[in-house]
Amino acid sequence: MNPGREDDDAAFPADLLSERDRQILAFERQWWKYAGAKEQAIRETFDMSATRYYQLLNILIDRPEALVHDPMLVKRLRRMRTQRQRQRAARRLGIRP
Repeated sequence: MNPGREDDDAAFPADLLSERDRQILAFERQWWKYAGAKEQAIRETFDMSATRYYQLLNILIDRPEALVHDPMLVKRLRRMRTQRQRQRAARRLGIRP
């Protein structure tokens, strides 16, 4: 059993976006408007660590409901995630991206 997975299932009901889901997407759309570091704004806005926030964000952007809610943002976040994954893989293999 994976207790973390159960927590994620509870955080993201299968049928619709919660208020927190919508707040996370809104934050990603406008985080640069907050003063200071993004991690500090995450902690102040959502009362969670940046690590947990990014875990939830990655789960959220894979959900079809999020894509329906804000397609341009979700596609941009997915594209950025894929680019970062490729860059990490290239560095591990010693290839310059």
